[in-house]
Amino acid sequence: MPEPVKKKRKSKKKRFIRLRPGKWLFDLLLCFLALTVVPVLIYSVANPSTTMLMWIRWVESDYGENMPLAFMHWNRLERISPHLIKAVVAAEDQKYFQHNGFDWQAIESAIRVNLTTERKIGASTISMQTARNVFLWQKRTWLRKSLETYFTFLIETFWDKGRIMEVYLNVIEWGDGVYGCEAAAQEYFNHSCATLSPVEAAGLAAILPNPRRWSLHRPGKYVAHRQAKILKTLERIRLPRLD
Repeated sequence: MPEPVKKKRKSKKKRFIRLRPGKWLFDLLLCFLALTVVPVLIYSVANPSTTMLMWIRWVESDYGENMPLAFMHWNRLERISPHLIKAVVAAEDQKYFQHNGFDWQAIESAIRVNLTTERKIGASTISMQTARNVFLWQKRTWLRKSLETYFTFLIETFWDKGRIMEVYLNVIEWGDGVYGCEAAAQEYFNHSCATLSPVEAAGLAAILPNPRRWSLHRPGKYVAHRQAKILKTLERIRLPRLD
């Protein structure tokens, strides 16, 4: 009788050891979901107080800037000039209101150009830029691109287009230490983003691809050309109801 009991206990021990890696993987998956899905759900109704990008810039400045604990200004979408909304759509993502976070045609075109020429172009939508600015870092790696895709899927699932646009306009970088459309409007035009004119909105959108290099204080010919091009495109942009 002792022998069968001993074998039975040994069998249970082996089975327990064999199942533990699966349990660890399951626990890791639960932790990952909690650390990613929960913040996305919270930010669907609450405004981010800070972003990963702000902390990265703070570290890059050797901690010389003020610690980025909170945004100075946050404007609800109805308090942002519709000219600015149209301008960033015209400049950054003209299919924003039609796609589900990914412009597959632009992605295919970017892959083809990057593989066949020396040019390197991106195909980030406004949703992808929002995911990257709020939750991730800027350096291009396969890990970041994978997480960017995942977070883009999450915010497109749990936020509506109006919420994505509101967060985007309030967190993106518009110059060294300039975060969000209200700070940008005050920095460059000395008035609120609620009263931006089409020309001013086109100017802000024109520097978005590289706001730390381009500035409306010294726009230069290239930025002026982009501004004029965006201004012409504004007439074709039609905004749906975003409330």
